[in-house]
Amino acid sequence: MIKNRNLFRLSRFVIFNFPKLLRILSKFCTPKKRVLLIKTDAIGDYILFRNFIEVVKKSDQFKDYEIDLLGNELWKDVALEYDTASISEFIFVRPNALLEAPLQIFKLGWGLFRKNYHTVLQPTYSRTLIADGLAAFTAAKEIIGFESDYEGILKKYKKRTDKFYTAKLMLPPDVYFEFDRTKYFFENILNQNIDLKGPKLDIAESERSGIMIFPGAGSIKRSWSVQNFMALTRLIMDDTSHQIYAAGGPSEQAAGDYLTENLPPERFTNLIGKTSLPELIRHIASSALIISNDSSAIHIAAATGTPSVCILGGGHYERFAPYPSHIENGPVCVYYKMPCYYCNWICKFETLGDEPFPCIANVELAEVWRATKGLLTHINNDQ
Repeated sequence: MIKNRNLFRLSRFVIFNFPKLLRILSKFCTPKKRVLLIKTDAIGDYILFRNFIEVVKKSDQFKDYEIDLLGNELWKDVALEYDTASISEFIFVRPNALLEAPLQIFKLGWGLFRKNYHTVLQPTYSRTLIADGLAAFTAAKEIIGFESDYEGILKKYKKRTDKFYTAKLMLPPDVYFEFDRTKYFFENILNQNIDLKGPKLDIAESERSGIMIFPGAGSIKRSWSVQNFMALTRLIMDDTSHQIYAAGGPSEQAAGDYLTENLPPERFTNLIGKTSLPELIRHIASSALIISNDSSAIHIAAATGTPSVCILGGGHYERFAPYPSHIENGPVCVYYKMPCYYCNWICKFETLGDEPFPCIANVELAEVWRATKGLLTHINNDQ
């Protein structure tokens, strides 16, 4: 949400006009054998994308190129820990903040231009104004992205930023799941088949124990109620001897405090806001089971091979979950199907500010427990 309209107008002016000057100056530059990957969206999106970095690095087309990554500060620590072998230089930004920082955009744009990129690849299907602008600042010989929808960018802006690209891929309607969209992008760019069955994080195997719950989803409107999570946790405690952990970001601290106050301390540990992202990934990788809203935790669980239950709404149904059958280690999803699914979280129902959307609120505790119980049975049998 834009707080300072005047600063946003200046940023918008820089985005739409500065690249024109840089494009003229680029005629006097010789592109280097250097590729820029742009991925500025959230943690879960990055988990679904990151395995393709190595594919690009080893491809016949770019094996002699340096590969840079322009990414979101949200997942900086993960990228630095897992992807340094494939990346020559990382550039991390806070994309939403840039929309109200015209001078910072100008400096960043000039820095990108000076790197003389030959190719810029922007594989996110739902493009944004800031990501399009960052691609344009490079004035690279090739700037390739998707044709895109209008979920992340206004139609009037997309009409202008479409011109920033030298090529835009049309996505077939049957390629819907986010991992498959990224795979489609790189298979077409690299002109090769990519043998990836799903997201992967290479973490040393350890004995799995403990159950982690993630009561947040980045927005209270997309989150199952903390009271439901508490009731589910009590059912789990009655059924298993596993220690229960709550995890998530600082914005879910209130939920963690509620659970701490209402659950026995000898069985429950609150880790919300107390772990770095790499530490959280290792916790997920060593857990017996993950239970979460539709959040990055589900994709991390899939990437580490950890069984998971996802309480799912309809906003991005089938785009991020459920996982299609050909993708490995997907979550067991519990949802309340409504005719208005696929709404991109533009809900037509009126709800109070602290109430979740109906597609989340109507998911019954009994259904989530049934899915959880089924996975617990398999886990207990494997032990």
